[in-house]
Amino acid sequence: NKLIIVNEAGEQVPYQLVYGGQEMPQEVIFPVTMKVGGKSIYTFKYGEPQPFAPKTFGRSVPERKDDFAWENDRIAFRMYGPALAPENPSNGVDIWLKKTEELIVDKFYSDELERKLSYHVDRGLGLDCYKVAHTLGAGGIAPYIDTTLFVGGNYTSARLLETGALRTSFELTYDSVPASGKILTQKLVVTLDAGSQLNKAEVSYDGDFETMQLAGGIWLHKEIGNMHVNKESGYIAYGEKATSDAGLDAGRDYIGVLFPDAVKEVKQQDEHLLLIADYKKGDQFTYYFGAGWNQWGFDSDEAWFKYMENYAEKLKKGLTVTVLK
Repeated sequence: NKLIIVNEAGEQVPYQLVYGGQEMPQEVIFPVTMKVGGKSIYTFKYGEPQPFAPKTFGRSVPERKDDFAWENDRIAFRMYGPALAPENPSNGVDIWLKKTEELIVDKFYSDELERKLSYHVDRGLGLDCYKVAHTLGAGGIAPYIDTTLFVGGNYTSARLLETGALRTSFELTYDSVPASGKILTQKLVVTLDAGSQLNKAEVSYDGDFETMQLAGGIWLHKEIGNMHVNKESGYIAYGEKATSDAGLDAGRDYIGVLFPDAVKEVKQQDEHLLLIADYKKGDQFTYYFGAGWNQWGFDSDEAWFKYMENYAEKLKKGLTVTVLK
């Protein structure tokens, strides 16, 4: 409680102790501003931390059919749980479009459930106008075997690993993943940091197989929008017309999926745009998925495509971190 981190100007920067589901902190994270080829020094020392408004949040939502919802200062997401099973949900990703740095998940749910004010209507903060149905939605992942995409169902259990000022992370398990006549289990750990449009996802599968392929994808909806593919950089990006439940124009929403390692194939299939990669039993497969809105930071499809390109480039180059004592 007495740790502070300061930049070279002596100003405090926000930080978060990351527990990773453990009792003791495993990491400390803080935002860094860097120019390409530059250097910055941050100092850890004892002091009285300044209060910083939290920029991420996530939780299970049992009052809304076991949704798991999470957000940062840019965008919000949810995935579907056991109570929704009678409605045949998928393991696809839903997005809530935001145009505020405020955390809106709890407000949207309480407005919907207690005040009967639908989150499908934009009341100045954003809205849910994205349809998932039984698809991968905005960046879900599934087995891809013999040219067949096996979209799964709802998660079986959820565990919040942490939620705080700068990072929210959680784990979902799926006990009944279809895969060409077999039933597999899946574990998915999702991490969203403040300021990022994309989630980091770490997925692993177990069951009666040795190797298979995985497909991460974007549902194209009936009115196909603007697709952008860069196999070499490992990403697919998409811009489409966003429409509220009342049929009102909500601008354009943007989706992206990124495989940082080798992409085997990019394919348009089953109303999806897919990235396909090889997977070996027991491995942890890391990929990224996320979304944006033209009413909050992206004034054109091209701006979103450029964001995806830059994100891929940053992952490849990264930062060199040296600890000086």
